[in-house]
Amino acid sequence: MRPWLGADSLERLNACAEAAGIETESGRAVRFVPPGPDDPYYEIGVYESGRVATRDGNLHDWFNALAWLAFPRTKARINAMHAQAIPHERGRRGRLRDLLTLFDEGGAIVVCSDAALEAMLRDHQWKALFWDHRAGVLAAMRVLVLGHAVLEMALSPWPGITCKAVVLSAPESVDAQVAGWLRALPADATPNRLATLPIFGYPGWLPDSAQAAFYDDVRYFRPLRR
Repeated sequence: MRPWLGADSLERLNACAEAAGIETESGRAVRFVPPGPDDPYYEIGVYESGRVATRDGNLHDWFNALAWLAFPRTKARINAMHAQAIPHERGRRGRLRDLLTLFDEGGAIVVCSDAALEAMLRDHQWKALFWDHRAGVLAAMRVLVLGHAVLEMALSPWPGITCKAVVLSAPESVDAQVAGWLRALPADATPNRLATLPIFGYPGWLPDSAQAAFYDDVRYFRPLRR
């Protein structure tokens, strides 16, 4: 059950967060609150207080709150890594935080039990993956969207929407697995650690995906640059 899917107000979001016991890694209870003055150190503020600025009626912020409720360990880990890195950056965001931001805003989690399908994804063999092996994709590859910016864009879908993905082989404890993957990243990790995923190539997500020619459009299904 996902009771938070019906949360349409700060009060209901916070009731779900409280019921689930969601916390930052600093031990602060996560609560969704109206925004205050702009804070250049937003992530540190969330880490230290648990207060997540959420504009009433703003879909971007609402999807961010839902991501906290759906993937609490992953979101807490992203926040903690931002907060730990910011004091050492001297005002210039590092490549690790680029990775974190891309994943937070545009991330997806691919759970795939078929090594051959995963190899096609990593090698950008989009037509082979999504068309030639679409039955296998539907059977053995599950995609969970974490990125709140992607969720907002998906309300007006177009084929060019692309996620940056973490790929897992086991479907159990997905949230904990992704949090662990993030925790294991070295300090010099870059966005190249994330797999590229043209999200609306997944069979059935757009009506156009019922046609083989859809996957020939290299504007959206770009080959891997070696």
